[in-house]
Parts: sequence; structure tokens; C-alpha cells
Amino acid sequence: MKLWGGRFTKETNELVNNFNASISFDQRFYKQDIEGSIAHVSMLAKQNIISQNEKEEIVQGLQGIKVDIENGILCIDELHEDIHSFVEANLIDRIGEAGKKLHTGRSRNDQVALDMKLYTRDEVTEIDSLLKELLATLLTAMENHIETFMPGFTHLQKAQPITLAHHLGAYFEMFKRDRNRLHDIYERINYSPLGSGALAGTTYPLDREYTAALLNFYGPTLNSMDSVSDRDYLIELLSALSTIMMHLSRFSEEIIIWNSNEYQFIELDDAYSTGSSIMPQKKNPDIAELVRGKTGRVYGSLMSLLTTMKGIPLAYNKDMQEDKELTFDAIDTVKGCISLFNGMISTMTFKKDIMESSAKNGFTNATDAADYLVNHGVPFRDAHGIVGQLVLYCIEKNIALDDMTLEEYKRISPVFEEDIYEAISLETCVNKRTTIGAPGKEAMEKVINVYKEYLNNYQK
Repeated sequence: MKLWGGRFTKETNELVNNFNASISFDQRFYKQDIEGSIAHVSMLAKQNIISQNEKEEIVQGLQGIKVDIENGILCIDELHEDIHSFVEANLIDRIGEAGKKLHTGRSRNDQVALDMKLYTRDEVTEIDSLLKELLATLLTAMENHIETFMPGFTHLQKAQPITLAHHLGAYFEMFKRDRNRLHDIYERINYSPLGSGALAGTTYPLDREYTAALLNFYGPTLNSMDSVSDRDYLIELLSALSTIMMHLSRFSEEIIIWNSNEYQFIELDDAYSTGSSIMPQKKNPDIAELVRGKTGRVYGSLMSLLTTMKGIPLAYNKDMQEDKELTFDAIDTVKGCISLFNGMISTMTFKKDIMESSAKNGFTNATDAADYLVNHGVPFRDAHGIVGQLVLYCIEKNIALDDMTLEEYKRISPVFEEDIYEAISLETCVNKRTTIGAPGKEAMEKVINVYKEYLNNYQK
């Protein structure tokens, strides 16, 4: 069934039909299409545009189609151009003449705009839930590793000692911002285009506020031309999804490094690792590598839609059909990556001894040695130079700062006393950093409590 054709004298070329059709991918929002149609006919009856009996027939018919699709009794075939024509054709087959009134006061343009908004709104909520689960996993790990020491890095060089809780907290902040972005997008999505018609509304006395309320929108959109041609919310969503993937990719990169033979900071669970077809000793971090790889795929969807939209005049143009496959693929990719990543993180084993040893052997306490001198009256610039000499001495002797004797310290600066060893211990280096946001135990406990309250109270 076509929703058009009276003006044409020839059948559409089969290749054109295939090229034009969208049912192969837009069938995934059959629920939203039926939900929107039920709201639309409910409003038509309220406004006396159709009768109550016709409304009840249509609603029952639509509900029956939904049930039959979900039970596998009714299969969505690709003989129809799109999901809208599929639903309408089946409705007419089932209830007859009343089904032909379904499309009264509505265009396919505002219908597809509505379906896509409803679908996207549902998916934003689901992605937000997945991120919340990931944050809960990270928070559990943070609570368990407040005193797990490790090196912090800049330029991929060991810099200062931190804790694993502090390191994981950085990703907690990233994914928390991702949730905030999704919340902002939800707020802008949540206005109904239904009733905008093809681009200029309709002469029927539609009650757009009523259909918006039935569909849990904040209200109707205020410009019918923009309503049917707006894809900003999808571009925003793809941008937010790209940022989520960037964060997952950064974390994946660290997991890949930590899993290497050179670092050995972690042990991946067998369920989230793979082996080699030729090297029996290998245990590969394929999940992390695939997440890192799929990031470019989501970026591609964003750039593709931006490129599609950049030259389109008002109002609707068929180019906009390209939004769906891109968005569907990006949503599926992100949801799959978050779920797998969460499973990988929750089953990962952290090797505390190796992480602590790495922090001790990388001169991560050099800044604290300089601070020790400053606290004993040495100007920081001089202290910086003195500790640089200490590090050079240790490199030549192949020892750590902790391994130097007090006599060796005093040869370089007489200011050093026995208390230098306590000053540069990992525990002191970390736990003296008590300002909010720092890795010290006191500061981390405060932050963890804030995160717990956030997860308990944050509402989408």
C-alpha cells in the first residue's frame, strides 16, 4: 500500500521503490508509530472529527496489530514503503472503512517526526540507565580501592602517586557529564510535532496540546515548518553518543595498557578476553580494543548527519530519511559497548602489589621530596634543582628515593633529616592531599559520599 499515488499514471520503477523505501529499518519503531496513531485518533474523536465508535474501532485494531507483531503472528514485510503504510494497510484490512480515517489531519512528515522523537526519547532513557549501571560499578570499585596506590601519569610518564579510587573517579566524572548531556537532550526532544502536517498545519480543529499530553510531551512544537524538518536533536544525540564513546575509548586504552605484560596492573576475566589462533599464551583485551575501534563508527554517524543537513532548505526533504540508519546504528553500538564495558570492569582483577610497586619505582614521590625541602625553608626553585640531582643519582645507582641512605641525602643537601622517609612514603604522599578532588583518603571518602547521593537521588 502507498500513502500516495492518485496523481500518478505509471507504476514506480522497482529500483526506485527499493531505493525510496525505508521499511527495512524504520520498522523498529512500530510501537511508537502505533502509540502516536492512538493518540492522534483519540484527539480526532475528542474534536468530533471522527466518531467515538470509529475511534474505538481504530484503537482496538491498532492494539491488535501491535500484539500480533510482538507475538510473531504478524510479520513486518518489505512490500510496503515504510512502517506507517504497513500499519495503516493492516488496519484497513482488519476494520475496513474506519481504518481509512486514521490519517485524517496528519501528514507522513509529522508522523515520522513524531515516531523518531518518541523512539529517540525512549533510547535516551535506556542509555542513561546503562550509564547509571556503569557508574554504580565504578563507585563500588572506588570504595574498594581507596588505599590501592598506583602511579598517576602525565604524558604517559609516571608523575605522582595516586590511588585507584582517584583514577576511577576521573571516569566517574566523565560518565556523569554524559548523563547530564542526555538529560539536556531529553529536555529539548520532549515537544510534540504531531499536528504540524506536511509543513503548514491543517484546517482541521486539532488539539495539539491534548495529543502532546497523551504522549507525555511537555507541549506541542511552535513552528510547523521546523517541526517536520528539525534534526538538531539527533545531531545533539549523536554528538553526546560520540562523547560517551570517546570516554569509553580512553578508558579502554588504559585497560589495554594495564593489561600488557609490561604493566600487569590488571587481570581480565576469561569471559571478557579472547585467545590467539596461533599463540597459546595470549589473552587479548579484545572487548576494550573493539570499543576503541567502534568509537570511529559513531563519530562517522555524527559527521554523516551533519553533512546531510548542512544544505537542506525548509521544510522536509527526502535526504532526511538518512537520519534513521545512522542514528539506529549509533544507538545500538553505544548500548552494546556500555553493557560489555560494564561487564568487563565489574569482573576485572586489580593487582594491588604491582600497582604500588610501580608507583614506588617511578620517582612519583619526587615532588613531595621537593615540598619537604620547601617546608624546611628552601626556596622551591632551589628545591626543584636539588631533587633533580637526587633523581639523577638514583638513576645512576638504579635505586629509588626510598632506598637512599640519610648520608646520601645529606651529601646533596644538608637540610634532609630522618623524617624525609616518612615525607616521601606513598601513604603520606597521597593522604596529605586532602583538598576536595585530590586522592587523599579523607578527600576521596567525601567524594564517594557525594557520588552515592548522586546515584540515589538523580532523576532522569
